[in-house]
Amino acid sequence: MTDPVTCVLREMRWWDIDPVLELERDLFPDDAWSRGMFWSELAHARGPEATRRYVVAEAGERIVGYAGVASSGEQADIQTIAVTRDQWGTGLGGRLLTELLRAATAFECAEVMLECRVDNVRAQKLYERFGFEAIGFRRGYYQPGNVDALVMRLTDFSSVQGTQING
Repeated sequence: MTDPVTCVLREMRWWDIDPVLELERDLFPDDAWSRGMFWSELAHARGPEATRRYVVAEAGERIVGYAGVASSGEQADIQTIAVTRDQWGTGLGGRLLTELLRAATAFECAEVMLECRVDNVRAQKLYERFGFEAIGFRRGYYQPGNVDALVMRLTDFSSVQGTQING
């Protein structure tokens, strides 16, 4: 297992899309995002009008995780968090989530929402540790597998400290 301290978080760039897609397809084979979806998200992550924040975690030259958040008004939505299997249990998912909550703070959001597969207990436990609460379900949200999503919300993320990472 790789030591999470050796992982560096940085802003995701267009040249990260291919390695991120490899990880995406490995971890989410039935409902992986497309190249176009990542391009679209990154297009909204730059400049003074940015409404997105996407980061990658690197261990050496290898991307071992990525995450993104979108903001709209006072609400932020966690779009994705993924960590390579060899990094599970190292705290990297928590580091990525912390960075997204910092971004939500910078976007001046009052709450953070997310959807999580009902069968992804590992992710649910991570979100619960950060104070997210289940507020409902979206039936058949994840396609083509027709898997339900647990909808979760966090309204108090004021304890997130520190500054955003540099890109």
